[in-house]
Amino acid sequence: MQQHKLYINGEYINSTSEETIDVVNPATEKVISRIFAGTEEDANKAIEAAYEAQKKWEKVPSADRGKIVRELGDKLKERRETFIELLSEEQGKPYEQASGEVDTAIDYFYYMSEWARRIEGEIIPSDRPNENILMFRKPIGVVAGIVPWNFPVFILARKVATALITGCSIVLKPSQQTPNTAAEFTKIIAEMKDIPAGVYNFITGKGSTIGTVMASHPKVGIITMTGSVKAGTKVMEAAAKNITKVNLELGGKAPAIVTKNANIETAVKSIKTSRITNSGQACTNAERVYVHEDIAEEFIEKMTQAMKETKLGMPNDKNAEMGPLVSQDRLDLVHEMVEKAVQSGAKVLTGGKRADMTSGFFYEPTVITNVQQDSEIIQEEIFGPVLPIMTFKTLDEAIELANDSDYGLSSSIYTDNVHEAMRAANELKFGETFINRENFEAIQGYHAGLRKSGLGGADGKHGIEDFTVTHAVYMQYDDEKQ
Repeated sequence: MQQHKLYINGEYINSTSEETIDVVNPATEKVISRIFAGTEEDANKAIEAAYEAQKKWEKVPSADRGKIVRELGDKLKERRETFIELLSEEQGKPYEQASGEVDTAIDYFYYMSEWARRIEGEIIPSDRPNENILMFRKPIGVVAGIVPWNFPVFILARKVATALITGCSIVLKPSQQTPNTAAEFTKIIAEMKDIPAGVYNFITGKGSTIGTVMASHPKVGIITMTGSVKAGTKVMEAAAKNITKVNLELGGKAPAIVTKNANIETAVKSIKTSRITNSGQACTNAERVYVHEDIAEEFIEKMTQAMKETKLGMPNDKNAEMGPLVSQDRLDLVHEMVEKAVQSGAKVLTGGKRADMTSGFFYEPTVITNVQQDSEIIQEEIFGPVLPIMTFKTLDEAIELANDSDYGLSSSIYTDNVHEAMRAANELKFGETFINRENFEAIQGYHAGLRKSGLGGADGKHGIEDFTVTHAVYMQYDDEKQ
């Protein structure tokens, strides 16, 4: 059985601790690899290496960094099937979803490589004679990147590609549940002689240990983490010690509004996709539905049937629409939320229990009605294939219900009425709103949330800016010395 080493300052090394963590295949429940439970000493060593390497890396011409970032995409593409296989094995995604994630990661490296000549500063008029104000954009320094288990390849690309193109070095920590794809990517880095030692470092372990060191280290320029609100709060607390910049993508509780002017077939298909993708384990997944009372009966009937027809399967089944949840803990938490809802009067129309599979942490796609706005199932993130549905009378009410949340990442509305669509776009208080389509962001857009969904964002030019700092230079000149 493979045990992954740490990769620090251009070398594979053992941890200073012999403690290891098992990595479990969520579809078979079997141990597939082991990682080191890295220590504070390991994390400090990686950050120090990144700090020294960054000084040289930022001096590499941006165009040259762009070529390197593109080459990373090329090499990832060459090993596409390997990454798809590893991703399905460690995370449980069906083949089609795993291949989509890997392809998006490849595109991400290509997209970021194109920014090599596009990161720009400004020249600002001065109030003084014979002076120019030059505004530079410079790399923020060492990036501490914490990658989650739900999209371990795509979000690795999101953090690594952005760091490298902006002239930052990075210390990458994958989830202890899905480290195998990150370990495989590290092999690509190790083969590339154009990436100086220390620019990329790979460390494994528990978030409570490694994450705390990364967030509290004085030589880290930014800590970028994708994960839970609880973990994000701890990162902010640790980062406060040095006033380190934080970039956090946390939870979501995405509302989907279905008006009486909606195309019901489009709404059902899109909401189903937005609910079962990655077994409901995505921050942007549709987590609650508000449907107009005039069409509620028809919509709920069709939505229930669509969820009931979802094909569950092992990750290597190319016909499967949905795989397992990532762990037994996640399975237990999802079922506990469903049971609490039922005890409070909710009605389960389909699903509501662990799926009848020979192995794995599978949960049946579930539709729940007769729920209340203040209930846990409506207010708290489920992170599983469970869809609670409520009805509304007016668009005013629907928007108010949608905005009534501690989260503010993603939202959607289904309507063929342009006036309803534009009003929702103006009044929904979320970082993203999808109209008549499933929830998933574009790499050239900007993925960011409000409230407890996080701080900062990713993707596009605005995501790049988070990895840079401004440097204003006030330049006087003598017009007589020419």
